[in-house]
Amino acid sequence: MTLTSVSISYSQEVTDEKSDKSNIRRFSFYNYRGSHAIDLAAGSAIANADYPDAEFELYFRVGYKLHITSHLNINFIYNKYNVAFKEVYNEGYMSFDLNLEFLLSPYTKFTPYLYAGGGYNANNYFDTTATKAQGGFGFEYIVAEGVGLKLFGEYNYMFTDELEGLIEGESDDTFMRMGLGLNIYFGGNKKKEELRKKLKTVINSNPILTYNKTQSLFL
Repeated sequence: MTLTSVSISYSQEVTDEKSDKSNIRRFSFYNYRGSHAIDLAAGSAIANADYPDAEFELYFRVGYKLHITSHLNINFIYNKYNVAFKEVYNEGYMSFDLNLEFLLSPYTKFTPYLYAGGGYNANNYFDTTATKAQGGFGFEYIVAEGVGLKLFGEYNYMFTDELEGLIEGESDDTFMRMGLGLNIYFGGNKKKEELRKKLKTVINSNPILTYNKTQSLFL
């Protein structure tokens, strides 16, 4: 009977410790980021299509992100860019992209991240439209609470060979976009305060064991 009591007590302690660690990590996430974010960026785009001599052209984006978990968010992005080939072609395009994004280290200021999804592409007057798939990789660094500076590159695969209006060759058109931008986070303050109260309760009930884990969170 005594062994059973010890086993139950030990199991409860392990469960509580795991819960405390989880709360500490989640608090760290909200200390740097939020449940929502506005995505702003600018950079360059270059196509790989049927014309030769592709040129880099201006590209910018604006979007919204919703964090499903600390590691994972879903985002909707509006992109505006040009496709250009030297002395032959220069046309404005836009795309509406839906992505899943994974942060490798969401509990620290610096994190690599990667994303993938699908999109709808069109020229400025919607004369040419097509679906596409995209994937990208980047780095984010929190420069202030709720503000992340990011650098990224993105590969786009068109499900058509008519991006620039010329059909030639056997492969579909592709293009690259790269940029520098900001994630402006908001939301999550209520959740952060709930976690803060839980962590303070843990400190008050067992200050010796939890002090080293939580002291830096309240500086």
